[in-house]
Amino acid sequence: MKKSNILKASPKSILKAAKILKSGGVVAFPTETVYGLGANAFNSEAVAKIFEIKERPNFDPLIVHVSKKNQLSLIAESIPKKVKKLIDKFWPGPLTIILKKKKKLPDIVTGGLDTVAVRMPSSKIALELIKKSGCPIAAPSANKFSRVSPVRASHVVNQLGRGPDLIIDGGKTIHGVESTIIAFEKGVFYLLRPGAIGLEEIEEKTGFKVKVKKTGKLQAPGQLKKHYAPKANLSIINGGEKIDANSAYIAFKKRPYCKCKVVKILSPKGDLKEAAANLFDFFHFIERSKIKKIYIEKVPHIGLGLAINDRIMRAATKK
Repeated sequence: MKKSNILKASPKSILKAAKILKSGGVVAFPTETVYGLGANAFNSEAVAKIFEIKERPNFDPLIVHVSKKNQLSLIAESIPKKVKKLIDKFWPGPLTIILKKKKKLPDIVTGGLDTVAVRMPSSKIALELIKKSGCPIAAPSANKFSRVSPVRASHVVNQLGRGPDLIIDGGKTIHGVESTIIAFEKGVFYLLRPGAIGLEEIEEKTGFKVKVKKTGKLQAPGQLKKHYAPKANLSIINGGEKIDANSAYIAFKKRPYCKCKVVKILSPKGDLKEAAANLFDFFHFIERSKIKKIYIEKVPHIGLGLAINDRIMRAATKK
């Protein structure tokens, strides 16, 4: 990739990226969760480039990013009162809401669904880019389909090469896992994808009960069985496994009693936020080392741990 395709985040580079989006181009940019690959949500040809670059199937819907709440009227039919309360509590931030889409929003954005996934990122870089581009931005993670999500600009380069017209380098992302996705159906909130905001926090701040929806129907990004996977074969530690010395080992907080080529600790102090921020970063690091086998421990299945374990289990799925 040419150096000119990667620019440090600045007012000048953001303005350049916005002009690219206005002209139908595709830009990779940081959010507070992971790096996204964005295009003007109302430009079907531009959005099609995202699917082509990522090698993503067109039935897998994208998330539309806005910079202001009033932009929802451009893409969603209506906002129920309870959903407005949820938005007021968590936007801007890593929470995606599923809403009925307006007909003028291209079907390619929503995978042919009559609903659209929307969020307002808290990243100042992302918000400024949306504002300067003058349109909502459709953006999945900036990686090859089903592969590890990028948390650094270098990860985008390694996977997508010359695909994006421009990559804005904003450093490592804060959360390291994608947004939480919530649907509102017949007066009930449902969790479609665990993410950077835990269910306990949502219920505590809103007073709303959120149910975990179990369905085979694809309603949102990140619901496919295999996702977030590194090139290496990933195995979840259940106890008693014979560890290959030529492998890598990712532990939660304690160093394992094994000799491996690479050993990584998600959080020595047992902090789930730190563990989430490090998970994909460690996957990318191990990929660069050419190791073909990774053993990984699950984390406590509470709060943010639901999102971390979700990523681990999907990454370890064989197909």
